[in-house]
Amino acid sequence: MKNTKTPQTPADLLEELRTLVADAEKMLGDSASEHADDAIAAIRDRFESARDRLTDLYAGAQKKVVAGAKITDAAIRENPYQSLAIALGAGLLIGVLLGRRGKCCT
Repeated sequence: MKNTKTPQTPADLLEELRTLVADAEKMLGDSASEHADDAIAAIRDRFESARDRLTDLYAGAQKKVVAGAKITDAAIRENPYQSLAIALGAGLLIGVLLGRRGKCCT
């Protein structure tokens, strides 16, 4: 049966990759092949490469999120009343839409 759980965080993905490498090493260790060491080295290289790419991706995404939050914070601080009006309008719109949704099919 396939594992349908998807990794939620980069740490979960890394742990899954480590488990995969450990399982592959165990399987290759059980088989008495002369190419097992080469296969294990290749798997480790692929794992290290995937981990490096994931780390770079995570760092880039984190920088973008922090930059977006700083820009949003600056905009709100420069225009507090307009920001409050926009938030009020969005909340009102969402409330009206949710209220109509409940009355639609009775």
